[in-house]
Amino acid sequence: MDLPSIDPLVALGVASSTAVTDAVYVFFNAAVSARRRVAAASWSSLWYLLSAFAVISYTSNWAYVLFAAIGAWIGGFLSITALEYVVPRREKLHGD
Repeated sequence: MDLPSIDPLVALGVASSTAVTDAVYVFFNAAVSARRRVAAASWSSLWYLLSAFAVISYTSNWAYVLFAAIGAWIGGFLSITALEYVVPRREKLHGD
């Protein structure tokens, strides 16, 4: 079985766009949980725009799915880490 060729820049683009897409998804869910309609709608729109690059890239070459998975893991991890820092600060500022 021959492995497909991988363009390093496309692989980096897929991983990066998927990382950002996953982070946007986390923030979308946070906005939905907070019942912030405009923020949720905005995050949702951005989520679909960002995912287009990764989907188009890995549907033309299945090998990029691995880079999409790596990017999704990184995006989820970093966005939850960011929420851990942002949410407690907001609660302290607003006295919630």
